[in-house]
Amino acid sequence: MAEGTILKALSGFYYVDTGTAVVTCRARGKFRHQKQTPLVGDRVVFTDLGDGTGALDEILPRRNQFSRPAVANIEMLVVIASGAIPVTDPFLIDRVVSIAESRNCEPVICINKCDLDAAETLYQTYLAAGFTTLRVSAETGEGIDRLREVIAGKSCAFTGNSGVGKSSILNALEPDFGLETGAVSEKLGRGRHTTRHVELFRLSNGAVVADTPGFSSFDTELHELWRPEDLPGTFREFRPYLDQCRFQGCAHVKEKGCAVRQAVKEGKIAPSRHASYVRLYEQAKEVPEWKRK
Repeated sequence: MAEGTILKALSGFYYVDTGTAVVTCRARGKFRHQKQTPLVGDRVVFTDLGDGTGALDEILPRRNQFSRPAVANIEMLVVIASGAIPVTDPFLIDRVVSIAESRNCEPVICINKCDLDAAETLYQTYLAAGFTTLRVSAETGEGIDRLREVIAGKSCAFTGNSGVGKSSILNALEPDFGLETGAVSEKLGRGRHTTRHVELFRLSNGAVVADTPGFSSFDTELHELWRPEDLPGTFREFRPYLDQCRFQGCAHVKEKGCAVRQAVKEGKIAPSRHASYVRLYEQAKEVPEWKRK
């Protein structure tokens, strides 16, 4: 028996990194019977068959898991955004950040293309909310060393709306990767999806990074996410005010005496963040309890 981490899953094969070699494994039939699916990022126990192949025997306990993309054990979610074409909608950031917060995963906001647009409002919004927030340029190299420091030794996923430069940033972090990148269509203001499967890449600073498709793919069914009452805790700047509302069970949407809404009025919480919360809350309310997992 040996242990390793699944770096890539493709066509029923699992590529397991032992630290000294990558072994191509198949999952034993018991996984299918137990309705278990090994995921990229899983720590697994496998039988080494001695010819570069193996058989998966066990999935070790997970820190977390995500449905789309299918990854597990992510410590840090690096959300790539942009103030230049394509301009990132803050709601997309907030939805993904809320997912990360609910899954014991530390969000990092990374604003690319700062040589074209510093995205000052985005930068200040997430800095004030208490997130590690960086400005980088994959084109000029600005801020890449700082990003390299932040993710050192961590298991990370990179995500962001298509065209913001996820693969370009990975190439800047580790030029030997040579990941395919896609030009942004000026007419449409968005990029082509160039990442077609999830794969972990080892960086020289000890980080393991999953390059994923766009925001539309870093998603999960609503019934896998939040109950309405759990959602406020996934907005970290709300937390100091959650016990200060006039009424118990406050939804922090339009109630009188709401400490969260008052903090918004006083400039302590960004209006865009609260607007995203309200939008997510209304979506969560629409999901019947029987549909939740």
